[in-house]
Amino acid sequence: MKALHARFSLPLIVTALLAAGPALAQDNWLTTWMASPQPTWGHELPLPTRIPEALADSTIHQKLRVSVGGSQVRVVVSNEYGKQPLLIGAARVAASEGARQVLKFGGEEQVSIAPGETRTSDPAALVVPALGDLVVSLYLPQRTPLATFHWDGKQTALISPGNQVNAQRLEGKEQVEARLFLSDILVDAPLDSRALVVLGDSITDGNGSTLDSNRRWPDFLAQRLAAEKIAVLNGGISGARLLEDGMGASALARFERDVLGKPGVKSVVLMLGINDISWPGTAFAPNTPLPSLDKLIAGYRQLIDQAHRHNLRIIGTTLLPFEGALQGSIIEHYHSAPKEQLRQALNQWIRTSQAFDAVIDFDQMTRDPRHPTRLLPKIDSGDHLHPGDEGNRAMAEGVELKVLFGGR
Repeated sequence: MKALHARFSLPLIVTALLAAGPALAQDNWLTTWMASPQPTWGHELPLPTRIPEALADSTIHQKLRVSVGGSQVRVVVSNEYGKQPLLIGAARVAASEGARQVLKFGGEEQVSIAPGETRTSDPAALVVPALGDLVVSLYLPQRTPLATFHWDGKQTALISPGNQVNAQRLEGKEQVEARLFLSDILVDAPLDSRALVVLGDSITDGNGSTLDSNRRWPDFLAQRLAAEKIAVLNGGISGARLLEDGMGASALARFERDVLGKPGVKSVVLMLGINDISWPGTAFAPNTPLPSLDKLIAGYRQLIDQAHRHNLRIIGTTLLPFEGALQGSIIEHYHSAPKEQLRQALNQWIRTSQAFDAVIDFDQMTRDPRHPTRLLPKIDSGDHLHPGDEGNRAMAEGVELKVLFGGR
């Protein structure tokens, strides 16, 4: 250090760092948005994927809303479940309907992503405000099976024929409600920014909320935390389970990918278990027995231990009431007396064990006091399982913000 001061003055060093660009002057890459990748399925699950089997010579335009803003953007593309290389012929990112910024990967506009891999773009010089909208466009020049997706995107994606990454007006011959290959957005955020992940199922993923409206409960929570420079990452997967794979990897299998591997994450909210309890005996898992309370608790403790080993705060949530859930749909026998008994026993352990750093009691917040095994009517989307828009808002507004980071 003495030799350095002998040749350069401090003002010259600072000037040189600033001249070198934002990546050197500030380097605080933070995950500001995510969509957990899932494998597509065939007839083994009772719900359709609702996406084409493959695309060729097509451009996918995907809109999203970030949490924390920043001075630069990086985009993460996933081929986690692909069986062949994923060729991205061109990619662009834009602030809503603004000018397209070229996305490069290792300095190249075209990138081939090996099966099972992800690739993060080089930084793109795009200033993104907190709660700002982005559009990511990916061109697929060759026939590409859609093997990696996020089923319940709650946002319409447009698919256009040909290379349309530079199109000023977004149009699509096809529309889907899934995320295709897009898994994360990173921003070069202010140094005091941080993130939390909500690891959940369809209630977190926003099933029951209005399409294209950003009315999931993590969206409402992100609005509350934006001024605090805290990103809220939606780690929900509809059909997700704690112990076993469902419509995506189990929480035990994906915790490292969806929590520990996200830059900037300091805290995680765990909201899983209702599908472990409700799936047995339904079309999802017709021959599967109910898990034991001890097995569910052991799963929670495993995730708690992982979080604490990585110095993360972990908050548990009680499971929402679900009597009458999905009645009249293709999913029958979702609720029963033994399942209700198990939910209440698990909720009691979550409340009283002190295993979590804090607890958010969503059961108490959302149940009908006149019929506590059912959702409050104003919370219910109508299927007696998922909250609607106002229910999602009420859940987010009911969270005491100090529990998320321990008052820090």
